[in-house]
Amino acid sequence: MGIKSNPILSVLLRPVIWTAAFVGRHWPETLVKIRYFVRFKKRLNLNHPQTLNEKILYLSLRTDTTEWTRLADKYRVREYIKECGLDEILVPLYGYWHSADEIDFEALPQSFVLKTVQGSGDIILVKDKIRIDKNVVRRKMQRAVTTNYGELEGGKHYMRIEPAIIAEGMLTNDAVSQRYSSSLIDYKIWCFNGRAHYIMTCANREAKHFDMLTYDRAWRAHPEYSIFNDCYWCGATLPMPENYEEMIAIAEKLAKPFPVVRVDVYNVGGKIYFGEMTFTSLGGLMDYYTEEFQQLAGDLIDLNYKG
Repeated sequence: MGIKSNPILSVLLRPVIWTAAFVGRHWPETLVKIRYFVRFKKRLNLNHPQTLNEKILYLSLRTDTTEWTRLADKYRVREYIKECGLDEILVPLYGYWHSADEIDFEALPQSFVLKTVQGSGDIILVKDKIRIDKNVVRRKMQRAVTTNYGELEGGKHYMRIEPAIIAEGMLTNDAVSQRYSSSLIDYKIWCFNGRAHYIMTCANREAKHFDMLTYDRAWRAHPEYSIFNDCYWCGATLPMPENYEEMIAIAEKLAKPFPVVRVDVYNVGGKIYFGEMTFTSLGGLMDYYTEEFQQLAGDLIDLNYKG
């Protein structure tokens, strides 16, 4: 049972959450070091970072992440996609608002997706707007848009994003993908020094778990790189997408300026759609990768790389 579904636990933990948010807002490095130690039972090495997590956190805490802020913003990143000449991969945008009260449901199509530009996991899928309770949707989105996502993970680039809500087109699985996944297949392409090296797939998403698997650039599956649990299930090997090389080319074009970034895309009916650019996957505290993969990936990242 999660904290949100357990009101007593939620009340008991509220002071802890408030304290963590305060520390994250004012002393983000301190919060990150505490969270890292709690999760991995060892100190975070920021002076001589070696692993994927360590190098991500070094870049997040000790370098200029101004551009990260723009590209982590799910609305402003669209500017960057257009600057890269990749307008065709953008999901249709239907609306942009600073408050849930401003959402114009009448102007929206029958189906769409609502999400905040600064958050994660706050997506509302509207398959038929006639069947939704608009007041309930507004309340959920207002809570999400007033939440400073970066505070609890010490993510300075997230804390600088101006909160807002967007409505985008809803993507649906194509016939081929439906053979392997009940949900859209999310292709998360790890790029180091502007080059794609690994692809993590997420399929069969449910409320509390999903299937994941990591592939190398040649599309060889490596289940040994992951640590599977009740949330992260070992997925079946998926076929290489028909336009795989195009996916890689798009990811590398977007990733070119950065030492490390994860470019997430969807592939629907042979058409590629942009998902997001993630600089601090799981807040730089990824526990679903083995130490072997953490070191393998970390060795590929040049912290002095300038694309």
